[in-house]
Amino acid sequence: MAVRKEYTRNPLDLKKNKAIGVQLPLGGDPLFKLSYTTEEQAISNLKNLLLTRKGERPFQPLFGSDIYSLLFEQISENINTELENSLRDDIKFWLPYIIVDDVIVDSKEDLNRIDISLRVRVTENGANTQITIFVTDQGNVSIV
Repeated sequence: MAVRKEYTRNPLDLKKNKAIGVQLPLGGDPLFKLSYTTEEQAISNLKNLLLTRKGERPFQPLFGSDIYSLLFEQISENINTELENSLRDDIKFWLPYIIVDDVIVDSKEDLNRIDISLRVRVTENGANTQITIFVTDQGNVSIV
């Protein structure tokens, strides 16, 4: 796997009244919910990475995850391992500041469903955040 050059920046959340990014998902009230801490923005960046298909982003065809391509494969014995390894590799490559504590992939062959849950932290002392990935009947992927 290729190694990406890392850039280090000072935390941007030193001014409590100054937003540093936009949270996902977009929409709702207000239309663009702003993030005021580095940790909030890092979680939004992770959601963006997971919801982007590889090859979808112009000039960065490797950005994104393989969730879409692997979720619609035949459920086999090694689909859980493939998904877990793929997610860990993508997060480590694109978002090295996010610490992945656990990836839980639960395939339910009889229901034709795969549930994915990630437990992540942004810093060593940061609070654990759990992200769950859902697939609707129409094949849309959403993250909570």
